[in-house]
Amino acid sequence: MESSTDVLVVGAGPTGLFLALVLARLGVRAQVVDAADGPGTTSRALAVQARTLEIYQQLGLAKDVLDRALVLGAVNLWRRGEHAARVDLTSAGKGLSPYPFGVIFPQDEHEALLVARLEAEGVRVRRRTTIDAIAERGGSVVASGRGPDGAPVTFEARYVAGCDGARSVVRSSIEAGFPGGTYEHLFYVADVTAHGAPMNKELHVFLDVAGFLALFPLAGEGRARLVGTVRESSARNETLTWDDADHAAIERIGVAVDRVAWFSTYHVHHRVADRFRRGRAFLLGDAGHVHSPVGGQGMNTGLGDAMNLAWKLSAVLGGRANADLLDTYEHERIAFARRLVATTDRAFKAASSDGPFAEWVRTQLVPAVVPRALGVGIARHLLFEAVSQIGIEYRDSPWSEGRAGAVRAGDRLPWASHAGTGEEDNFAPLTSLDWQVHVYGAPPSGLASACETSRLALHSFPPAEEASLQIGAVYLVRPDGYLGGVFKGHDATQNFVRYLEVHGIRARAAANGRVRS
Repeated sequence: MESSTDVLVVGAGPTGLFLALVLARLGVRAQVVDAADGPGTTSRALAVQARTLEIYQQLGLAKDVLDRALVLGAVNLWRRGEHAARVDLTSAGKGLSPYPFGVIFPQDEHEALLVARLEAEGVRVRRRTTIDAIAERGGSVVASGRGPDGAPVTFEARYVAGCDGARSVVRSSIEAGFPGGTYEHLFYVADVTAHGAPMNKELHVFLDVAGFLALFPLAGEGRARLVGTVRESSARNETLTWDDADHAAIERIGVAVDRVAWFSTYHVHHRVADRFRRGRAFLLGDAGHVHSPVGGQGMNTGLGDAMNLAWKLSAVLGGRANADLLDTYEHERIAFARRLVATTDRAFKAASSDGPFAEWVRTQLVPAVVPRALGVGIARHLLFEAVSQIGIEYRDSPWSEGRAGAVRAGDRLPWASHAGTGEEDNFAPLTSLDWQVHVYGAPPSGLASACETSRLALHSFPPAEEASLQIGAVYLVRPDGYLGGVFKGHDATQNFVRYLEVHGIRARAAANGRVRS
């Protein structure tokens, strides 16, 4: 074999790069291959959601992103060429996340950041290298393909991660179906410099019969991303340019385009693979699910896939968890992907479909109802939870056990800021990327001893009832910030110990938590 590794990552987009980075931080050998000459040079995916920033905080990446990104301050709705409503987004998630907002961070810059961090860990992407087939042999996977000079290359790995996009070779190799469909309209995406009132560093959505249009702000003076429809008269042309875009909506909101830096057209698909795993091969990102760009969910979903799988591979490879932990990857992530595709499908049809009812929804219902609804705190929080992805939960996962009030195992650990107490927030210890135990208030009897025996860090925080975290309950936190187990009552410590034994959980490193008053 030319090369041997623990995990072969096929595809060096954000999902593959981040998967390899987390694996490297966890001490797992990973090799990344990609067919392209180098990282992407166009902006493509833009939105980075709060949940991604929370994950990035665990690896020390969040500040780097925020230093380069543009905070998405507001969304504006336009109807029949007139400004209909403005919704402030800067504090939509206040009290729910340390990042109560989303940001704009173009994919080319995003990939460059991840590549630099990965290279700092000693991992370089093997460029111009394709994988044509994979086959499982005993306790490993053999992947064959071609190198930069066209010569055959072969890799042997314990596991293969297919992060190779919608035309995934890994997906084909494991014979996974990719059911779904394609929307009728042909859409364009263009990065432009322009002028006009809407060029104010805010998001603008045009709701009209004149054509679908969304304007996303980009860093730099007068820069924006436009997403809209191609004129029907041009849709069948072999070669399309900016002149073929439907300019009616752009003109009606008063935007004048001075220069087009990048222009591309695409059909929007909605598909979810019928499996995310076969044996030692896994699917992540666009290899497993594609959907409309509504809500800026695509890239963030792939990054969530990567975080979910990385710590599980590390735990099983290191003998720190039972092998059935890997079964939970598909269970958890395919369920979310199906819900996401169904939700974005409904929203996208409402935004882009033809016909009088769709027009009424866009031009009358949405501008009238949405801003008023988002003026109510609970509605604003519900929308933030959905769009930011902090609301993703794995309550039905086989490894989720227990509840305490509103918080259940499988939920993301609720954020507690402890503002004004001098204490760190309860997300600070998650940088260990290891199992840990959280208690709010005094720990129950025997818990400190049980944690010491199991070498799991115990973190005791001040009460945080505003985050629905119950005093005295035991919260067993997974390396990805989700709750594996929640235990309360007189037998909480006993059930905690039993959970560890049943699942074969071992800490990655010696416990370094501290009990704080």
